[in-house]
Amino acid sequence: MTRKPWELPFLAEPEEVAALRRVMRLHLRLWGLSDVADAAEICVSELVANVITHVGAGTPSALVVEMNGTHLRVALRDPDTRALPTLLSAGPDDESGRGLAMLDAVSERWGVTLGADSKLVWCDLATSLVSSGGHINDPRVAKSEACLTLYAGGAAAENLGAGRAGAAFQEEAAIDLIADLLHWLRAHGHDPDEALDRAQLHFEAELDPAG
Repeated sequence: MTRKPWELPFLAEPEEVAALRRVMRLHLRLWGLSDVADAAEICVSELVANVITHVGAGTPSALVVEMNGTHLRVALRDPDTRALPTLLSAGPDDESGRGLAMLDAVSERWGVTLGADSKLVWCDLATSLVSSGGHINDPRVAKSEACLTLYAGGAAAENLGAGRAGAAFQEEAAIDLIADLLHWLRAHGHDPDEALDRAQLHFEAELDPAG
């Protein structure tokens, strides 16, 4: 799976946080990384809150999301290179200082990258990916790949590898397999359209069990 980096400019205001969290969850669902969506949303909330508190409400910022190896990197860019985040030990009665502690707790690591006129505060979240372009360890995905390999057969199965060409071949092989299964359903007196609808419902329910 290709997971291209993306960037979303916004103004750092409290009312923007909910929308940014929804966008994050949607993208992670498309990327097959719903298992880290909760942690990613926490990172978004804390990064935006940090800008609002230490740089100022209304600051032009950008949410940056990309893969860092098998880790998901969630980052926020703002124009202030002086207000650097510092991890503090907040007491039970303190009203501030917990944001970066929360970031530190949910992420594998976090840090700051300084540019000429901006800074990027980032955190890396551990995923279950075995490679940056791979998929999470899911028995259903593994079973599907085994079916595709058998379906492709012989020398053609060698094309089910990594890289752009391999990904294109995988997609075509999957489409061919689905088409043949629809022919099989029709030949046995079943409605292919109804089967597709039911499969889509099952697929969407498994992607978002709480939705």
